This record gives sequence, structure tokens and C-alpha cells, in this order.
Amino acid sequence: MKFNLTAQDPLSKARAGEITTDHGTIQTPIFMPVGTAGTVKAVHQHELKQDISAQIILGNTYHLYLRPGLNTLESVGGLHKFNGWDGPILTDSGGYQVYSLTEVRKIKEEGVTFRSHIDGSKHLFTPENVMDIQRIIGADIIMAFDECTPYPCDYNYAKRSIEMTHRWLKRCCDRFDSTGPKYGYSQTLFPIVQGSVYKDLRVRSAEVIASYEREGNAIGGLSVGEPAEEMYAMTEIVCNILPQQKPRYLMGVGTPVNILENIALGIDMFDCVMPTRNARNGMLFTKNGIINIKNEKWKNDFSAIEDDSDLFADRDYSKAYLRHLIHSGEMLGAQIATLHNLHFYLWLVKEARKKIIAGEFYDWKNMMVKRLGQRL
Repeated sequence: MKFNLTAQDPLSKARAGEITTDHGTIQTPIFMPVGTAGTVKAVHQHELKQDISAQIILGNTYHLYLRPGLNTLESVGGLHKFNGWDGPILTDSGGYQVYSLTEVRKIKEEGVTFRSHIDGSKHLFTPENVMDIQRIIGADIIMAFDECTPYPCDYNYAKRSIEMTHRWLKRCCDRFDSTGPKYGYSQTLFPIVQGSVYKDLRVRSAEVIASYEREGNAIGGLSVGEPAEEMYAMTEIVCNILPQQKPRYLMGVGTPVNILENIALGIDMFDCVMPTRNARNGMLFTKNGIINIKNEKWKNDFSAIEDDSDLFADRDYSKAYLRHLIHSGEMLGAQIATLHNLHFYLWLVKEARKKIIAGEFYDWKNMMVKRLGQRL
């Protein structure tokens, strides 16, 4: 994997770049649609490519390990062959999912034992086997196995947690570096900065992560319930330490406003289930603010979902029709809303990139932040 920094905004730390992988080039800043179980919910691969203009998607180690399982994925030649997506894929290590299974998991130095949410069967994730699992899944970008601390989190717990995450990282790197890719294309490993909302822990973790000199770095443990101001403060601290010439990935973030504010702090890569999950519940993100399409006010609004959009679904369907579909529980409603939200997120980061290259990002960002957060 290679990363070239191509532009820097003069009034903020926003930057534009290009990540080159064996499955294609990614122009940053970028938003990555989440395909937890091998699919971005309610979206075909050709729609991802042609209509949404996604450049990279996510898979999740925990879910793919349980179902369809490693035997199936290895037999077909990895996730790209299995789901028909020929662009880059990033896999989350499963650490966040295991963290969320608080009732059915136990964290030890060796790794994490947990019970499947599907059938209750018992499993063990270690830094070593999580590297092996992600090799088999076949991701272009593999995430280190870490512990994602909750919010709020006791300082001493957060301190013990980052120390274990750093020990686990050493084991991840050793295993990753002693093995090779399985399917004839290269794979790369990103470590993850942790430390909850404690400045000294974030500084220490960022310094340790930077010292490993991997090809890219991630920031985890944010967007887990802390106020946005805390997220921005931690991101700024970490971006000041992580190397300039490597991509920075802020995991699990977030709203359109969160994305623009974090781009301004120096983040290059984002993912979040919000555009897809909220779409299925009738929440649309637009250039002028947030629409709850279930509201009565849209019942007889026959205007296009977003008439200045280049997405067919935005122009061809009205707000009233989409409201009817969502209220009726029709699958097409979830499909249209998901297409819209993902297209909007990809439009937003593409527009941010244009403004960075033109040297106009900072003022545009401030104008957009006021607009995007309002409820319509």
C-alpha cells in the first residue's frame, strides 16, 4: 500500500491524498460504507460502484468468522470473490464487536473468549489468530486486535487497557510479518490508538503506534458515547503525533458534521453504520440538513428527494413516495433511503477533497457544518 499526500488546506489541517492498493486507488478524504457481514445492507455491488461511487468498503472479522465461516471464504478465494466486490476492502478486527458483547465475553492477556450471538458457541480471539482470520478473509487493509474501552471509562482501566492493546499490537505485528497474503495480492496492517478521553493516555498510545512505522494508522475508542468536543480534542492530540505521510483512519465516525470537523483536524478515512442504519429508519442526510421522512409534513410533498443530486433515486422518487414506502415497511424504501444516504456521504467527502485542493476548505466547512446539523 502506498499513500501520497497531494494537497493541504492553508487554514486547517485538512489534507487530500491517494491510497494505492492492489485492488485500486482511494482518493482521500474518504468515507467507507460498512458491509459488516459481507454486504452493505440493501445495496447491490454495481450500485456501490456506479451510483454511490464507493472506493473501498468494510467487512467485519467477527461476523464473517462466524458466518459464512473461514472454510467458505478460503474455498472461494477470499471475500472479494465471495461477494463480487473488486475494489479495496478493509476489515475491522472484531475488537469492537467483542467489546459490545459485555455479557458473553472475557478479556485476558491471551485474548478474548466470547460466545457467538448466533448459537452460543464458545470462541477465542487472540492477536495471532485474528491476523490469520483477516488474511483468510482477504482484506487489503487489516486492523490490529485491540480493546475498545467504553465511555465513561475509569482512568486506571483505560491505562491498563492501552498497555494490553500495545502488547497485543506487538503480537499482531509479529504474526502478520511472519505470514504472507493468501490470494496473490498485498495486505497491510493498521495499528489502533486507544486511551479513552484521557490526553496523556492518547499521547502515549499515539507515540507507541507511530513507533511501529506501519503503512497507516487508526484511531479507535471514540464515537462511543462521549461528547463531540471530547472526540475532536482527542483526535487533534493524536493527529499532531501520528506521521504526516501516512493515512489516518478514525474508526466508527460519524455524522456529516463529525466527518467535516475531523477532516479539518487531519483525518483521511472514515466509516460508520449511521448512513445505512438510519436510512432504514427513515432518516435522510441532505445538503440542507436532516429529514425524518416519517414525519407528516412529507406526506404530500411530491418534490424529488434531492433534485440537484446526480443519483437517479434522488431525482426519480419523491419524498411523499419514499415516506409511503418506509411507512408500509416496503423493502424498496430501505433501498432508496440507503442509496441516498451513502451517495450523500460520498458526495460530501468528494466535495471536501475538491475544496482542500482549491484551498477553500475551511470557510466551506464552517458554512456546511451550520447547514448539515439542522432538522428540516
